[in-house]
Amino acid sequence: MPEGFSADRIADREEKEQLMQLVGFTIGKEQFGVDILMVQEIIRSAPITSVPNSPDFIEGVINLRGNIIPVIELRKRLGLYRKETVPKDSWILILDIEGRVTGFIVDSVTKVLKIVESTIEPPPEVVMAGLANRYIKGVCDIGSNLLILLDFNRILMTDELRQLSSISGE
Repeated sequence: MPEGFSADRIADREEKEQLMQLVGFTIGKEQFGVDILMVQEIIRSAPITSVPNSPDFIEGVINLRGNIIPVIELRKRLGLYRKETVPKDSWILILDIEGRVTGFIVDSVTKVLKIVESTIEPPPEVVMAGLANRYIKGVCDIGSNLLILLDFNRILMTDELRQLSSISGE
């Protein structure tokens, strides 16, 4: 080992540089990430059954191997919806959010990213001023773009969670 380096110092540095694995995805031109531990699976778009009287961002439900799963149009939920920008082929991220399995429609899934946790910056206060942006966990630079890290535990409000439970028959 080179002089000045000890196993303890190397372990300390590695501990400080905790890696976080994210599944990267896009909506429009924006890059987002979700903690890989929340992702159950990623599927190509599936037949979605509409649910009457549901919030506009809930596309409906899908039957995934016998399980009825509510599906949310993430573009609408994040306020990024413009009809002309919705791609024909989309993906559904199946996430486990505190025990509730929910699908989120995204434009594309990019790749698994390894991010050093210390490089994640808190979102700017201007962004956080709006209550609707409470689900942005942080922002980090991934080369030529910024990646927005979403907190899916906070994407839905309590009353919306109740609606999802009634839709999926929980």
